[in-house]
Amino acid sequence: MNTHNKTSLEEKLQKFSSPVEMLRHAQVGGYDFPFPGQYTNWRDEQEAWQKSVVLFDQSFHMTDVYFEGPDVVRLLSDVGVNTLKNFGTNKAKQFVACNYDGYVIGDAILFGLAEGRVSLVGRPSVPNWVHFHAESGDYDVKVTRDERTVSNDDSRLIYRYQIQGPNALDLIKSVHQGVFPDIKFFNLGDLKIAGKKVRALNHNMSRMGGLELHGPVEDRDVILEALLKAGPEFDLFMGGSRAYSTVSPESGWIPSPMPAIYTGEAMKPYREWLSANGFEANASLGGSFYSDNIEDYYQTPWDLGYGKHINFDHDFIGHEALEKMVDQPHRRKVWLKWNNDDVQKVFASQLGSGDRYKYMEVPNAYYSILPFDKIVAEERVVGLSTYTVYTSNVRGWFSLAMVDEDVPDNTEVNVVWGEEDGGSAKPVVERHIQTNIRATVSFSRLNED
Repeated sequence: MNTHNKTSLEEKLQKFSSPVEMLRHAQVGGYDFPFPGQYTNWRDEQEAWQKSVVLFDQSFHMTDVYFEGPDVVRLLSDVGVNTLKNFGTNKAKQFVACNYDGYVIGDAILFGLAEGRVSLVGRPSVPNWVHFHAESGDYDVKVTRDERTVSNDDSRLIYRYQIQGPNALDLIKSVHQGVFPDIKFFNLGDLKIAGKKVRALNHNMSRMGGLELHGPVEDRDVILEALLKAGPEFDLFMGGSRAYSTVSPESGWIPSPMPAIYTGEAMKPYREWLSANGFEANASLGGSFYSDNIEDYYQTPWDLGYGKHINFDHDFIGHEALEKMVDQPHRRKVWLKWNNDDVQKVFASQLGSGDRYKYMEVPNAYYSILPFDKIVAEERVVGLSTYTVYTSNVRGWFSLAMVDEDVPDNTEVNVVWGEEDGGSAKPVVERHIQTNIRATVSFSRLNED
């Protein structure tokens, strides 16, 4: 896969006592969103996706991999848990892939661009896994990679703008030339803005309406100019990376499950294919949950709320293992509303002398790409908390979590905040002590009336 570094992930792993050691001390912080932190202020930018309209520039941080050829559908069907019976041109899907034992490698958005041509867009885990099988399997498929900016020495191939909020569709309609198409949820349609063809996906993260627009990168500036020029009438805000980093926890999507690739002989050829410079070899692991066994960090589709995506109408990697899991206990994806007094205690510890707790960066406090904090109730670990943020829409701190299925709604639990033994060797982790933060389990979004 990698032409710049001959060393593989498998070779890098041999230099460490365990995959956990490699990831726990990876010298990077959270996932990089390489665009300005804020254009106005992150609080108004957060509120815009609920009160008016916000535009996020998604042109930089996601990996786009294109697959084209007569065997594209067979490839995707063999790798993904989803059914592809209703998939085709102008359709999109949240594509979920597992390892041979049924544990999640990741998810990505699958775009049906044309007959026999698709793209997978998201963090690198799933595009890489499908690319590996396209190369190593018996598939007539051509692969074209458009790497995220941090891994790309060239220009991106396309721009991508996410426009969300109650005024989003009115804004887009105001700049569209012609009859506005009816684009159903997770479908694609064509728009015309400033004389340019624009592809639009109905992918509504905020539940307030909106579209995701993309097209050739050379059209990027003229499309953005048209949207910004029309924006004041609709109270448009450009959203920076600080606000953007809080969108997924508020909406309920866990961006980076632990890729279940680091163990098992069946996965070894893939680890040998992956680069030691790549995402999977350098994704930092952080938080109060600690185990020497990387498999304790793996998730099933049900843990992430993806059980609904599994369809046993086709044979796929992990099919047999997942069938055996169906009737087993599963964790449930929930929101945790953090206790205000306990959060204030964390911030107060930063003032004066004495021990301090792990600092909570505002508005997102996750300091690693793979953040996992342990959740304790009645003196037992009942789940994992991940992606801790503050938003002005919730007016408080909260996180997403995966909890045992016997944990009821509205239960008070404790999130252990901070890392063991004063903190790991990641440069973003200062010396600190751990503390408990009370949190309340919620089965529904925290800002829904």
